[in-house]
Amino acid sequence: MDKIVFKPEGGEDVQFYVLEQTRLGGIDYILVTDSEEEDAEALILRDTSGPGEAEAVYEIVTDDEELDAVAAIFKSMLEDIDLS
Repeated sequence: MDKIVFKPEGGEDVQFYVLEQTRLGGIDYILVTDSEEEDAEALILRDTSGPGEAEAVYEIVTDDEELDAVAAIFKSMLEDIDLS
């Protein structure tokens, strides 16, 4: 499983494990978890960086409609993972 390190402004680095990635409506999304254990917390993150930027900028998806749409895609990609 790939690891990714986030560097929040003014905070400590946070490490996540990338489970899967997808693109919907021209926007890139990643499904990440905070642990490799089965009962880990998962988040769906949206890439908000502009075209040609050297580093990706991600934010947590909080809009219910967007979250449901992207979660459905990830659920079909990862049938063995419970995203509830």
